[in-house]
Parts: sequence; structure tokens; C-alpha cells
Amino acid sequence: ELRPYQEQGVGWLRFLREHHLGGILADDMGLGKTVQLIAAILDWKTNGSMEKPAVIVSPTSVLPNWKNELKRFAPELSVVVMHGSERRGQIYKLSDCDIILTTYALLHRDLDIYTDLELSLLVLDEAQAIKNSKSKVTRLVKEIQVETRLALTGTPSENHLGELWSIMDFAQPAFLGGEKEFRRNFRKPIEEDGCRVARTTLMRRIRPLVLRRTKDVVALDLPPKTEIVQTIPLSEAQADLYQTVRMAMSVKIQQEMDAKGLARSQIVILDALMKLRQICCDPRLREKGGAFSIPDDSSKLAWLSEVLPELLEEGRRILLFSQFTSMLDLIKPLLNEWKISFVEVRGSTKDRETPVKRFQAGEVPVFLISLKAGGTGLNLTAADTVIHYDPWWNPAVENQATDRAYRIGQDKPVFVYKLVTEGTIEARILEMQERKKKITDLSDEQDSESLSFTEADLQRLLAPLGG
Repeated sequence: ELRPYQEQGVGWLRFLREHHLGGILADDMGLGKTVQLIAAILDWKTNGSMEKPAVIVSPTSVLPNWKNELKRFAPELSVVVMHGSERRGQIYKLSDCDIILTTYALLHRDLDIYTDLELSLLVLDEAQAIKNSKSKVTRLVKEIQVETRLALTGTPSENHLGELWSIMDFAQPAFLGGEKEFRRNFRKPIEEDGCRVARTTLMRRIRPLVLRRTKDVVALDLPPKTEIVQTIPLSEAQADLYQTVRMAMSVKIQQEMDAKGLARSQIVILDALMKLRQICCDPRLREKGGAFSIPDDSSKLAWLSEVLPELLEEGRRILLFSQFTSMLDLIKPLLNEWKISFVEVRGSTKDRETPVKRFQAGEVPVFLISLKAGGTGLNLTAADTVIHYDPWWNPAVENQATDRAYRIGQDKPVFVYKLVTEGTIEARILEMQERKKKITDLSDEQDSESLSFTEADLQRLLAPLGG
């Protein structure tokens, strides 16, 4: 069921397509740009105005989310995922499907596929990927001939107005003139001279083709807490390490269970599950001396590097939880590199009052918290965003941590992002939570006597990637 502002967004998308216009859906992150587009596509398919396929291009990290959301909200649409080494074997399906999903990284290799197809719609998700008008990917997406072009981005202009021009020139070519003309008429007067007339003129010009709602504007339409499960594929380096460790630990666990049985094999089981969960967070948690490229070889850090600046650009105040203090130690240098100020609470923190006061006073936008040390007892109502870097076995513990922000005194909607690696033990933890409502905390050896899962559950947790 769409919220009122989302219904308005679908109506606006309908308006664009009826009048053969492109546009930029620029709602804040978390307000449902994905579901608005899916609803619009369903609308167009139902009324017969979209007979050719639509192509949706996204960052690699977001592709699983699109696949899952389409399956959840529009199972009647036929979807082809053009990703992976075997993707060209699916070319014969493309002209008859409803939606083609692909990534920016593959466009330069597969451009011939899309230039040869007749397409109804081309959608760029996280369209800040083409904010540089001179980049190769910006040039490539403009070569694809299509009836309607749409850009989805929460940050249409991150650093300067030239980025807005680049995205708009994709969505509706020449609408804002050439790049030099735009710089002369708008960028220079607005950015260098502070000209209010030029700014007003630009806002009026783009208003029909840019729809942007912030979380503050639609606060009355939002529930107090919005939870978003963000599915992220493992990097190649992580996947290789995961499979190696998984196979080795599966053999070790089976030998232990054959000798002692399930109930007396707890230590080996807990060790195996912990290792796999650490690899999902960052390969360096298991291979400390490994030659990894960061953040690319750590898929969740790569997601943070893309999304955290966007959230902060929107003015979000963020709590970032991890059960592993060693993971927080890997995140901190990157925050320093990105020039993002932060405070921290973990088990060894003696003075909790100072970081809480600094965060609540607005001095820093990010608060790093170890789940067990900071999951209770803190009042952090200045936050409006919670990121759970890794899923916890017991959802009640996660909810307690989220309630550091979502509590009495909170006057803003709270967005909760749960980062889950695709096809791994993390995804299966969520499945088990759904089936069993609550799963015993397997990571606390003090509670190991109360384990409540079967050998079948264990086989599922240790299954191959995506299996």
C-alpha cells in the first residue's frame, strides 16, 4: 500500500511518460524511490503503454535489492538479470521480458546489446554515477536509444550544479542547454555571484522534471520506524575466502558431530559460524595479512563508501552498530580518510557521557557502537538513522540497539538499515528468524546449552553461497 507522497510520485512518473518526457526522481534515501518506480511500471504494463522492455542500471551492490523488490512487489513481471560471466547466454530472452537488470560496471562490455534492442524505458538508479559529464559511463548511457529516460538519486547535486546538469542532460537532453551555456547562465551566477534571480529561474525551469521530497517534508506520511534490509553481494575475494573456510569447517564439524553428537559439538560449531560471519563483514577479520583492495574487496565497506556521504549530505545523524569491535577498528580509518567526524562507545570505553553529549549536541554526525556494549542504556534521540553492519542472531537484541534512537523524545522518523550479504550465512540467519520468530543467541558461549536449532538448520547455515 503506497503512502500518499508515493502515490503522488507514481502520478508524476505517469505524467512524464504520457508527455514523452524524462525526469529525475530525487527523493531522500529510504523514502521508496524503488517501489514508486515498480508501481509505475506495473501501471504502464497494465494499461498497455509499455510493450517493450525496460532496462534498470544500478551499482553492483544494489542489484540484489532490485531483484528482491521486484520479486516481492511485482512477481507478475518477467525479469532478466544481466550479470555474471554467463549473462550473454540470456540475450535471446531480452526482447520478450518486462525488465532487464544490469550494472554500470557492465555497460561498456554490453553496450551493443542495449543499442540493438527496442526499449520502452531506461532507468539509472543511484544516478550520481553519471554526475561527471566527461566520464565514460555518462557517455555510454546517452548512446542507448529509448522512449523514456529516468534517473533515481537522492543527491542530484552533491558538490556543484554541473552534476545536476549532467544527470538532467541524460534524462531530458538539451533541456538545460549545452554545458557551456548552463555554466554561463546558471552555475557561475549562482555559485560564484549568489544571484537569487538565476537560482529562482533554474528552480522554475526544472520543477516539472525533478521531484524531490525530503524526510522532513513527508514526516506525517511516514511510520515512526522504517526498516530496510539492504542485500549486498560478496566481493570476489570475500566469496573465495568464504567458500574455502565453509568447506573446511563443514568437514571439521561433521567429524566432531560424528564423534560427539550435536549437543557436545558447540564450540566447533560456534567457531565455524563466527568465522563465516566475520568474512561477510570484511575479509581482513579472518585474513589479517591478506593483500586486499579496500574498500572494493569488502562489499559492506564499499556500500558504506557510496551511501554514508549521501546520508550525511541529506543531514542524517547516524548510529552504526557492529558486534565486532575489530570491524569498528577497520571502519574508523576510512571515516578519517573521508573526513567524517565520529564518536565511539565499546566495552572498554570508560567515559560514555562525553561521546553521548557530543553526538546529542550535533558536534559529530556518526556514532560507532559495539552492539553488546552500547545496545542498551544510551539515549541518542539526535539520531534519525541506524545502520546494523552485521545481523545479530536474536532480533530482540537488534531492536534494543535500534531503540537507542527510536525512543521517547524522538521527534523524527527513524530509518533502520540492516546490511546482509547475499546468499551467505547472514541471509540464512534472517530466514531462520522469520521461521522461528526468535533464535537463541549462538554467539554467547554462556548460552550455548540452550541452543534450539537442528542439524537441518546447521546444514542450511553452512550451505554453499546462494545454495
